Amino acid sequence: MHMFLKCQVEIRLFIVQIFKINVCRYVKAQLFVQSLYLYASNQTTKIVEDKAGIVLTDKAKPRGKYPHLKIAGPFIFVSGTSSRRADNTFEGVEVDEMGTTNLDIRKQTKAVIENIRSILQSVGADLENIVDLTTFLVNMNDFGGYNEVYGQYFDYTGPTRTTVAVHQLPHPHLLIEIKVTALLPK
Repeated sequence: MHMFLKCQVEIRLFIVQIFKINVCRYVKAQLFVQSLYLYASNQTTKIVEDKAGIVLTDKAKPRGKYPHLKIAGPFIFVSGTSSRRADNTFEGVEVDEMGTTNLDIRKQTKAVIENIRSILQSVGADLENIVDLTTFLVNMNDFGGYNEVYGQYFDYTGPTRTTVAVHQLPHPHLLIEIKVTALLPK
């Protein structure tokens, strides 16, 4: 019986230790969230309080019910952006009189980055405010051309970056789509 009581005490001590560790993690997480809100409330830039998404009339209309961008706290989230223009044509696409299509990853990449720049500028930010960038390529053989153009806009001080291959994008003329997260400027 004495051994049984000793085991119960040890189990209770173990449970208390786990509880203390989890409470500590919870408190740290709450402090982190509060510091983000404090950061956002100290910004001099206008922060959208209703957290509504923004659809820009001078850009290609989204192909679904989602915004071009959304502001949450000090962050700007830009939806996946392509080389599609407001008139639904595409930069970096040439179709000859025989119907042969030529797709140019360099032109599409430049157009995508410029579209993102324009979207960010609509809320007072620019490319230097991007902290994270995710690129979706239909063909990894286009990585070299994409990377070449990317290097004209960003260097090692630029955003973190992830590039993934995807089976396809919403239109057969699209080779690339990019989504970004940026910070509202101070």
